[in-house]
Amino acid sequence: MTSVVTGGAGFIGSALVRALVAAGQPVITVDSLTYAGNPDNLAAVAANPLHRFVELDINDGQRLQALFAETRPRVIYHLAAESHVDRSIERPAAFIATNVDGTASLLEAALAYWRGLDAAGQAGFRFVQVSTDEVYGELGPAGAFTADSPYRPNSPYAASKAAADHLVRAWQRTYGLPTLVTNCSNNYGPHQFPEKLIPLMVLNGLDGRAMPVYGRGEQVRDWLHVDDHVAALRLVADRGQPGQTYLIGGRTERRNIDIVREICLVLDDLHPAGRPHQRLIGFVTDRPGHDARYAIDPEGLERALGWRSQVPFARGLRDTVAWYIANRDWCAAASRRYGRERLGLAKAAS
Repeated sequence: MTSVVTGGAGFIGSALVRALVAAGQPVITVDSLTYAGNPDNLAAVAANPLHRFVELDINDGQRLQALFAETRPRVIYHLAAESHVDRSIERPAAFIATNVDGTASLLEAALAYWRGLDAAGQAGFRFVQVSTDEVYGELGPAGAFTADSPYRPNSPYAASKAAADHLVRAWQRTYGLPTLVTNCSNNYGPHQFPEKLIPLMVLNGLDGRAMPVYGRGEQVRDWLHVDDHVAALRLVADRGQPGQTYLIGGRTERRNIDIVREICLVLDDLHPAGRPHQRLIGFVTDRPGHDARYAIDPEGLERALGWRSQVPFARGLRDTVAWYIANRDWCAAASRRYGRERLGLAKAAS
C-alpha cells in the first residue's frame, strides 16, 4: 500500500504525507527542494519508519523508474509543481520545465512501472494528478466550474497546469494508465509558503509591514482548508474511477479584500500589540490579467464519493493565523528564502 507523493515537502504535499503516515501507510516523499520545498514541513514524520524522503527532480526519468521498481507504490500522488501565478509571469519557462516536462517524465516512468506489474497490481494502481481550478479560466459573477467546464487558462501557471492535465488524460486514454485528475480551489492552512495571500498578509501584519492588496481586492476565490483537500485526495485514490475528473472546493467564496480584513480581525485578537491591523492595508497595482472570479461546484465529488468539507472557514482561518504566530522560526526561515517582495509586475502584452 505504499504511496509516492511528488512535491511532498511543499504545503499541500506535506499535509498529505503527514495524513498518510498518521493512517499507518508507507509513504515515499519525492521533492527537489526548490525554494518552497521545505524539509521542516516533514519534521513530524522525519523519524517515522513509514516515511522515506528522496531528493529527486521529476525530470530525472531514470531515477524515477528505479525508485518505483524498488518501492513498488500502489498510488502516485503528483503534486510537484511551480505554483505561484506571480512567479509564472516573471519566469514562465520554469513552469513549463516542471509542470509540463516534469509531468511527462513522471508519466513515462509510471507507465513503465505499471506495465511491469501483474494483472492485480495493474488493476489496483492509481496515478492522481493534483491540479487547480485556474485551468478553467475566469468566471462571471454567477455560476461555478464543473468537471465539464472547458479549459481556458489565462496565466502561464494555469496554462502549464492545463497542459499537465491533458497529458495525464492522454496517458490514460492512449496507454490505459489508471489516472485520475483533481482540480481544487484556493488552499489555505499551516505550512503555506508566504508568497500566497493568506500567509503573506499574516506575516506582514505580525511584522507591522504593509498588507498589499492587488487592485481594489474585488477578485473572488473559493477557499478550501488543506486538511479537507487531503481527505478528498485520499478518497479519490481509494475509490475514484480512472479517467474521471473530481473537483474539490470548499463552498467558501470570499473577495480578496474581505479575506484580508478577516485576517486583520483575527490578528487584532491574537496579536493585540499591533492592532488595529487594518491600518496596514494598502492597494497596489493589480496583477496583469488577474482573473476576476473562480468558484468550484464540488457536487460531483460529494455525490460520487461522499466527500464533504469539514473545516468551517472562520475556524480554519483563526487556526491558521494562530499556527503562524506559534511558529515564528518556520516563518523566519521561509522569509530568508523569499523576502515577501512584490512579484509578477511584468507588463502584459499590448
